[in-house]
Amino acid sequence: MNRETLYQQRIVAADQAIARVRKFINTYSLLRLATIIGGGAGLFAAVQTEQVWLVMLAFFSLLLFFTWLVWQQSKLEKQMTGWVDFKAVNQNELDVSAGKLNCYPDGAAFSDKTHPYSQDLDVFGSYSLFAQVNRCATTQGNGILAGWFSAPADASSIVQRQQAAREMAGDLDWCQRFQVKLFFNLEAQEDIKQRFAGYLDQDRLAFGNRYLRTYVKVAPWLMCVTVVLAFFIPIFTNIAVFLALAHLVSAIGYAPKVNRIAGKMDRAGRLLGAFAAAIKLIENRHWNSPVANTLSGKLHFQHENKSASIAFDSLAAILDRLDYRLNGLMGTLLNMAALWDFRQVFAVLDWRRRYGVETLAAFDVIAEFEALMSLGVFTHNHPSWSFPVIVNTPAPTVEVANLSHPLIPAAMAVANDYQMDSHRIALVTGSNMAGKSTFLRTIGSNAVLAFCGAPICGTRMRVSVFQLVTYMRIADALNESTSTFKAELNRIQMVLNTVKNQRHSFFLIDEMLRGTNSADKYLGSKAIIKKLIADGAAGMVATHDLQLSELEDEHPDVVKNYHFDIQVRDGDMIFDYKLKDGECTIFNASLLLKTIGITVE
Repeated sequence: MNRETLYQQRIVAADQAIARVRKFINTYSLLRLATIIGGGAGLFAAVQTEQVWLVMLAFFSLLLFFTWLVWQQSKLEKQMTGWVDFKAVNQNELDVSAGKLNCYPDGAAFSDKTHPYSQDLDVFGSYSLFAQVNRCATTQGNGILAGWFSAPADASSIVQRQQAAREMAGDLDWCQRFQVKLFFNLEAQEDIKQRFAGYLDQDRLAFGNRYLRTYVKVAPWLMCVTVVLAFFIPIFTNIAVFLALAHLVSAIGYAPKVNRIAGKMDRAGRLLGAFAAAIKLIENRHWNSPVANTLSGKLHFQHENKSASIAFDSLAAILDRLDYRLNGLMGTLLNMAALWDFRQVFAVLDWRRRYGVETLAAFDVIAEFEALMSLGVFTHNHPSWSFPVIVNTPAPTVEVANLSHPLIPAAMAVANDYQMDSHRIALVTGSNMAGKSTFLRTIGSNAVLAFCGAPICGTRMRVSVFQLVTYMRIADALNESTSTFKAELNRIQMVLNTVKNQRHSFFLIDEMLRGTNSADKYLGSKAIIKKLIADGAAGMVATHDLQLSELEDEHPDVVKNYHFDIQVRDGDMIFDYKLKDGECTIFNASLLLKTIGITVE
């Protein structure tokens, strides 16, 4: 089954489930309405009997049954949300496969024109490498994945990520359940960890004293005993009413403090239940890959000897109970019976003291799992791609077979082979539009994927870990009073500094010094390449200056010529986009000009 068929089948299953759950929700809505009408009539009839016990029995029975209906409908609505999100996750996979925008962030926020390679290699932004891979809903997850795209990892980390990606690619069900649990944060992109850390730093949050704490524990039992005794001893009826009113007045008096403490948690605390569901998926799965297994182990809180999901669930439950005060009738009854608001505020403060610090680390674990899961889904979506072999060599190494550009649709992409042997610098000449620039970007883009731990768009890649630096898309900047030539000088200085200061670096240069005249362009380009040779640099240069190919004769053990050419048949240009040995001998500028009505004599 191909991936499009798989995702389409899941969308159909989601639609069926949504229809089924919606039907149950409508049924419970009707039952709630019937309960209000029928229960009101029953309560009125009980009042007419003038039997206190019967009125109380009818009232509490009605309250309990209505609460149960609300609880059941709430569960169904959560199921509905889960199925809607599941459908959205699968629809997104079809959209990305069809060349549409990913619903997850495209990483434009991480774009940096001064970065060594991200601008030239389309790492961030619409239809970028990041946009193809990313399935992170949290800001932390996006930050971690962007960090992996922005700098190469060490060989050990790359191999461990590859192992995790393979494991997750083999369990798409788990990956999508994990996505669904965190999908709620996608639209808001709220930094829950930062918000929660701000709450934990509120040292001035205080409520009550030890005497009030003690009374709050006793209050519900005291009310229960008083109400029971009221059935047998009339005086206790007045005592029960007095206690209930005293509790209610106290709750009203302390309401500003209760609201302030609850407000500090705000939406962040209520969302912990959703994070708990994601954590349970991590905790309940046996992980074979070392990095996933290690991360999963960090979700056990040593201080309290409990899992993070239990801690998250407990706080979410406390905050849900605290929200009962927002229902006027229910809040009034619960505060009269048990000082409900006080009990939940004390529970929140106790939770903060017990789990607060360790909870922050759990957000980091979730984020890293999101990044690994993104690699897993990307791997699943590209079963014909392969994981690169990471080698440790004294100098940068690149060997590829059937390598294509990862952002070009498979039907249009042309694969090439390349092996860096007996040279350090590949000098690529060729015709306009023949494929020189695309080939350099193919090498660079796949290297970025390789250093993330992702598969590459080819059948084989053997590569060492190096710092990538590029010189490709150079433009002027009017707001910075920077000409094209000045921008080129700044960029080439970055390349030279990187090569000089980092032994394991690899450059990709596409047509140097376009902002000056042809004579200076050739002489300057030649001088720069000689400087790179003298500094022991490794990389690739694409150029139209055929004279530069003479550098192979001057430095036969360092420079090697390659080219892309065209075939002219019956006046038509045919591009095969295949890399060939040697310098280019066929150029096409005059033919291209002829297509727009200009003849070169």
